Amino acid sequence: MEKRIAIIGTSFRFPGSPDNTLWKNLLDNKDLVTHVEDGRWSFDAYQHPDKKHPGTSYTFAAGSIGDVSGFDAGFFGISPREAALIDPQQRILLELAWEAIESTGRAPSSLRGSDCGVFIGISGSDYAYRFAEDQTICDSSISTGNTSSIAANRISYQFDLHGPSLAIDTACSSSMVAFHQACQAIRTGEIQQALTGGICLHLHPYGFVAFAKATMLSPTGRCQVFDEAGDGYVRSEGGGLFFIKDYDAAIRDGDTVLAI
Repeated sequence: MEKRIAIIGTSFRFPGSPDNTLWKNLLDNKDLVTHVEDGRWSFDAYQHPDKKHPGTSYTFAAGSIGDVSGFDAGFFGISPREAALIDPQQRILLELAWEAIESTGRAPSSLRGSDCGVFIGISGSDYAYRFAEDQTICDSSISTGNTSSIAANRISYQFDLHGPSLAIDTACSSSMVAFHQACQAIRTGEIQQALTGGICLHLHPYGFVAFAKATMLSPTGRCQVFDEAGDGYVRSEGGGLFFIKDYDAAIRDGDTVLAI
């Protein structure tokens, strides 16, 4: 029989749900499609109704998780100067990793030196695009703060995890592929446990402009899948990590199993 994988911890960031009330919002039929958060960039400069207008998008409708500027750098032993140069996607992943481990009822320090792997789905480099517009603000932490591989490696380093540490980019399927690879690493016996999931934030207009030029985005801000009224899709932000483990090892160690 194929080796079973247990989910023993989770942490998420969802549009409209800073307190993880996504499920209640869905049950209440609350519309979570809004607009890219104000302040990310100048909408007047980058929005235009004409699809052919250069350098603009005809929509910035999106699922947004809101303010992503907050980060307790000192908590993770990172200086404020370096934190400002770190992609918010990396910063949120650190928070998600801590919360996912903590949700199991154990201290994150208990994993130090373990074989725990880290498999992260990440495909956006929006924050790096912002720095590319002004080379004068580049500093020594720019490269590590904005390289996708470090999104996984920073977690492994922060928590002293000795398993595989991979950032995976397969576009829209990145998080699911990362989850699959983590499961495979456990099934083959390479590791017994892993943190896996992904992150996506809208931090630069580039993605919207590029997709608008391909007429991929819905002008009405609605995904109407398989409907004759379908006119494109809506981008959304979000992040989530699962703490997964070999099922037999989870039972042996007395972990609470949330799902298999």
